[in-house]
Amino acid sequence: MAERLTLTVEAEDAGKRLDVFISERGDMTRSAAVKRIEAGQALVNGKSAAKNLKLAGGELVEVDIPEPVPMNAKPEDIPLDIIYEDSDIIVVNKPEGMVVHPAAGNYDGTLVSALLHHCSGSLSGVGGVMRPGIVHRIDKDTGGLLVVAKNDAAHLKLSAQLKDHTVSRVYYALTVGNLREDKGTVDAPIGRNPTDRKKMAVLSPSQGFSRRAVTHYEVLERYRGFCLVRCVLETGRTHQIRVHMAHLGHPLVGDATYGGGKTGFEKENKSLICGQCLFAAELSLIHPRTGENMTFSCELSQNMKTLIEKLRKTVE
Repeated sequence: MAERLTLTVEAEDAGKRLDVFISERGDMTRSAAVKRIEAGQALVNGKSAAKNLKLAGGELVEVDIPEPVPMNAKPEDIPLDIIYEDSDIIVVNKPEGMVVHPAAGNYDGTLVSALLHHCSGSLSGVGGVMRPGIVHRIDKDTGGLLVVAKNDAAHLKLSAQLKDHTVSRVYYALTVGNLREDKGTVDAPIGRNPTDRKKMAVLSPSQGFSRRAVTHYEVLERYRGFCLVRCVLETGRTHQIRVHMAHLGHPLVGDATYGGGKTGFEKENKSLICGQCLFAAELSLIHPRTGENMTFSCELSQNMKTLIEKLRKTVE
């Protein structure tokens, strides 16, 4: 059965086209929003409407989201770096370049496929057929720690912790340029980039729908034109650290999507950089069954360590 998304048009959305409003608030591409409207799966105050309808504010918009077509993720015998495992959860160190779950263009070689093989299919079903066990994600080119739920009860409790910000996630990042402050907090809302739906952006209320996003950062080491930064997530928005660091004027090394990848150092070391230099090195949570506070950590990837050693030589 399709999921029904119910949205209220706020005052700041007045004047927007219906398809634009649905794409922004429904977290989907504009073309997907148009398909919903043209298929009669989007109603305004209970009635069908044209995609170019200008909203006045106060309307109730209902959108039917079809169930995803099963991709039938298949178990694959792919080695896993397992940090911890019991009957409820498994904590893995995902390598850089591995996609977490199947998606368009990436059906094989995913973390989900490896987990299905390792766990003999015993993963929570809350995330659906495409994302069994997946409570939270990290980007393909970001390496590091991820907790996976083996059953639905564990999944729901871990999801609640993420919502309540009782899960702590610490990342290490290499940034372009020298940040002015040694420590700081970026409290800036993030939403879909209104001109490029594949990207996220810091948005003002007039620019589109966004959600509060908070990142705490600390500069650990300074190099010639770069920094090693420790980032602690208070919220967990898509591309949050990447967007926030770029917002400060210091995109992550190798992150061409948000302004990195343009320095001589990055070009000279492209064999070590498969994307943004970001690593999830620490993870703290409350065990969903025992209530125990648990903290996990792992070493930075070899590529990250090599890049840091090279940068250290620039200040010797």
